[in-house]
Amino acid sequence: MIERLESLPPIPRIAQKILALKISTDEGERSLFNLIQKDPTLMSKIIGLANSPLFATGRKILTLHDAQVLLGSKRVKMIALGFAMMSSISKHSKGLLNLDGLWKHSLLIAFVMDTLAKCMPKDRRPAEDEIYLAGLLHDIGFLVLNHIDPMLCDQFCTRLAEQPGRTVEEIEAEMLDMNHCELAAELGRHWGLPDTIIAVLRFHHAPNEHPDAAQQPLVGLAYLAAKLLPTFNINESAPKDIAAEDWASLGIDPLLADDIKAKIQEHIDQAGEINA
Repeated sequence: MIERLESLPPIPRIAQKILALKISTDEGERSLFNLIQKDPTLMSKIIGLANSPLFATGRKILTLHDAQVLLGSKRVKMIALGFAMMSSISKHSKGLLNLDGLWKHSLLIAFVMDTLAKCMPKDRRPAEDEIYLAGLLHDIGFLVLNHIDPMLCDQFCTRLAEQPGRTVEEIEAEMLDMNHCELAAELGRHWGLPDTIIAVLRFHHAPNEHPDAAQQPLVGLAYLAAKLLPTFNINESAPKDIAAEDWASLGIDPLLADDIKAKIQEHIDQAGEINA
């Protein structure tokens, strides 16, 4: 698998341009708007998301400008970036991997991480743009597997479908030399992503595997979000067992857990109506 990782494409050019934008300035916002406007697929993805039940505006969003006002420039930047990166290694995919389900799941993880972060003490919250990018890319390792070994990926997806009572991690341990977390981290290094994002890609299922990862709130947010949501192919029930320590590790009062779970269930229900 490591040898085949050499076949991964470079980071998309549009992603490089988006990463370089400083959207805290008017010029940066205009540049982001112009970049997205030149990419019809990306523009339709942003407008479609703005019209999803997740935002429930009560009115039809028809233009990129209105979508940017509704979603906020930071969120638009990260969604555009995440979609561009995921698309770059899935353009030619015709296998069994559920790409639409993976995208919806990744969006939901980003939303849930943001919801959880708002319940954290302000001095411990990661930056909003990092939250969205980490959430959107956290499972990109499945796309890496599909890119470097489509046949093995199809076998993996078939096993998942045939054994719904088992976790992704169990089946990966039986079938793969590198799991989706390790593959994603390799892609992150290949693309020169920030260390904070790579840590999420690598440790979002096992934050305690590395002492540095355990101390990063972004990894903790992704870990808790993944426990709260089903996997993209809905093989696991949600929420999983979550201890009071999982909440407390992020500075979130465990007494808020039921309210947060109710909000997340709304996200899950609404996600079914997202146009992937």
